[in-house]
Amino acid sequence: MKKRLKTQVIVNPASAKGETRKRWSQIRDGLRHFIQEYKIEFTERPFQAIDIARSSLRDGTELIIGVGGDGTLNEIANGFYDGEKPINADAALGIVPSGSGCDLTRSLNIPVHLKGAMTVLQDAGSIPIDIGKVSYQSTEGQEASRYFLNVADFGLGGEVIREVNRRRLERRASSYVKCLISTVLRYRSKKIRVRIDDCDLPRDEYMIGAIANGRVFGKGMKIAPQASLDDGLFDAVLVKGMKLVEFCRQGWRLINGSHLSYRKVDLIRGRQVEAVPEEGEEPILLEMDGEQLGTLPAVFELIPRGLLVKGYL
Repeated sequence: MKKRLKTQVIVNPASAKGETRKRWSQIRDGLRHFIQEYKIEFTERPFQAIDIARSSLRDGTELIIGVGGDGTLNEIANGFYDGEKPINADAALGIVPSGSGCDLTRSLNIPVHLKGAMTVLQDAGSIPIDIGKVSYQSTEGQEASRYFLNVADFGLGGEVIREVNRRRLERRASSYVKCLISTVLRYRSKKIRVRIDDCDLPRDEYMIGAIANGRVFGKGMKIAPQASLDDGLFDAVLVKGMKLVEFCRQGWRLINGSHLSYRKVDLIRGRQVEAVPEEGEEPILLEMDGEQLGTLPAVFELIPRGLLVKGYL
C-alpha cells in the first residue's frame, strides 16, 4: 500500500482564460476521488503560488499539485527553492493541466483530460527531472534570477508573449497563433553574442534562441524534439535571422519539429548558455515557461535532477 503524502493543491482559477474557475467543481471531485486528503489554496495575484508553495513545503508538505498552465507550474517550482537550495529535496510536484498552455505535460506524458491526469497523480512515481536557472535583467532594470521547467527563449518568443499580454489587458483576442503572426510581421532579428559552455559561437543575427529542457513550447510547437528532461543538458535551438517571406515558408517546420534540418537552425547541447546583445542593440525580451519577465543579457544554467515530478519519461 502506497504511503499517503501530505498534499497541498494550488489552483490558479484565472488559468485557461478563466475556464479553471468554471470547471473547478469537476476538478475538485476528481481530486477527492483520487487524492482524498489535501489542502487547497487559490491564487489571487501574480507570483502568489511561489509564496504558497514555499510556505507549504516549510510546513512539511510532501506533494504539491498545481492546477493551471505552464506559468502556474513555473511559479510553484520556484517555490520549491529558497535561494539556491531546495526546501525539501524529497517533495514532489504533481500536475493537473488546466491552462491555455500546458506544454510541459507533453514531455512528461501527462494526459490533458482530467481523469488521465488524476490517474498519473495516483499511479506514477516521483521522477527527478532537470530544471533551468536564468540570471537576467528584470523589466525594472535590476538583476534577477528565476528557475524554469520547460523552455526559456529570447527574441521572437518574448515579443509574442508581450503581445499576448497586451491584448489580454485590452480584452482583445489573444490566441498565441494570432499574436505570433502579428509579431512576425514587424519583428527584426537581433545581433546577439552566444556562448555555450566554453564555446563562443560566431556573432550573428538571431530570430529565436530557445534554451530547451522540454520538447514543446508555444502551445504545441516542437521546438526541441530531441530534448530530454533528465539528460543533464539543454538543447539550445538557435534560429538565425530570416526575411518575412522566408520565415512564412519555413516557420511551419516548428510545428512538427523538422526545422532542425534547415540551414539557418542550429542545435547545440550544453549545460550553460550565455546570451548578450551587441552594443547598441535594442532591448531583447526573454520569456520562460510562457511568462515574459525581463531582457537579455542572460545566463542559463542547468541544474541536474533539480526537482521531483509526478509523470513518465
